[in-house]
Amino acid sequence: MLDTVFKAARVVTPDGERTVDVGVRGGVIVAVERDLEAPHVVRLGADEVLLPGLVDTHVHVNEPGRTDWEGFASATRAAAAGGVTTIVDMPLNSIPPTTDVAALRAKRTTSEGRVFVDVGFWGGAVPGNLHELRGLHDAGVFGFKCFLLHSGVDEFPHLEPGELADALREIRAFDVLMIVHAEDPHVIDHAPSVHGASYRDFLASRPRGAENLAIAQVIELARRTGCRVHILHLSSSDALPMIRSARRDGVRITVETCPHYLTFSAEEIAEGATQFKCCPPIREAANRESLWQGLADGTIDCVVSDHSPCTPELKRFDTGDFGVAWGGIASLQLGLPAVWTEARRRGHTPADVVRWMAERPAELAGLSRKGRIAPGYQADFCVFAPDQVFTVDKERLHHRNPVTPYHGRPLAGVIRASWLRGVRIDIDGPPQGRLLNRGEA
Repeated sequence: MLDTVFKAARVVTPDGERTVDVGVRGGVIVAVERDLEAPHVVRLGADEVLLPGLVDTHVHVNEPGRTDWEGFASATRAAAAGGVTTIVDMPLNSIPPTTDVAALRAKRTTSEGRVFVDVGFWGGAVPGNLHELRGLHDAGVFGFKCFLLHSGVDEFPHLEPGELADALREIRAFDVLMIVHAEDPHVIDHAPSVHGASYRDFLASRPRGAENLAIAQVIELARRTGCRVHILHLSSSDALPMIRSARRDGVRITVETCPHYLTFSAEEIAEGATQFKCCPPIREAANRESLWQGLADGTIDCVVSDHSPCTPELKRFDTGDFGVAWGGIASLQLGLPAVWTEARRRGHTPADVVRWMAERPAELAGLSRKGRIAPGYQADFCVFAPDQVFTVDKERLHHRNPVTPYHGRPLAGVIRASWLRGVRIDIDGPPQGRLLNRGEA
């Protein structure tokens, strides 16, 4: 009594890549075996691989308040076009930020009926809102984000170490995750200031030491409090040994990196190319290779986009000044081909990419029925043609603004279709995504 059967020569399952049928009933996978039949059969092409829908736990949608930067409709269209069927929205750069229940309610009201993929929400931990954290948790946020230095927007201030310790103790009581933008403000204050078009100068203004010291502080506070912590957008490979050591000591710490840190290198970024500006920054090629090694050995848990878009004007292409340009990279639609292009060069398989971009992000967010092709999981799929090559054209992306460092770059891997709970996503049709609370698939 199946609704739909997907038949493919290559299906990435938790047991590896298999030739198998996937049977779906009521939006849920109920069978993964050979020779299934159903009224509706989806046959993949010989060049296609069936992947679980990707889960991106680091997306700045920016709505309400900065909808000219991005919005729920445009962001979730881009996600679906990129094989991402679930996102978790960051508590900034929207206005208001998601630092109390009223702001969460406003964000949910804004997004209701406008999402093409499933959407969850992080809450924010900022000075003065310690008493709001339990209420946000009970209202369904997936955990809490904080900064250890200026966030880039004044309405989301950073936590000092003592305030972070208090927040960790507070949320430890209900055992949720604190996700941390870890750069030390004092190191950056004493680094060379940046102005002008030199990427080398910008890189010097955000040294690895700022990340390394902040991560060490987070590890120590996690050790003291017993709270679960997650390091966002790791760019400094120097921090990998201390993360390994902390885990051996029982510290509950996870780590992500992003496609741009695995793709680009500082040496290739031209003068004034502010589309590459992000914080922490894209570092040298040798550092990139060490991040790949950290992925391969499991020190880095997952790869997510940190999709942080803005209007073209905020990138200051008129001056190319890295000191004043907005720091953020738009890549939600391109994460899978970007990572796959580099992964296959290093001998990795589609199963590795699925582990980094679907299974582990789902586990991180507590999405227990997403990120795998297995019985009992939701029928969220990505139909992927790994050998088809294309050149990125920023004008053809579904992001609200045509700004991306990937423009003109050849990438391998085309997303042919995305499916949500057994229904093919039509980004030109009515939105079918749902708003998720913590603990829901």
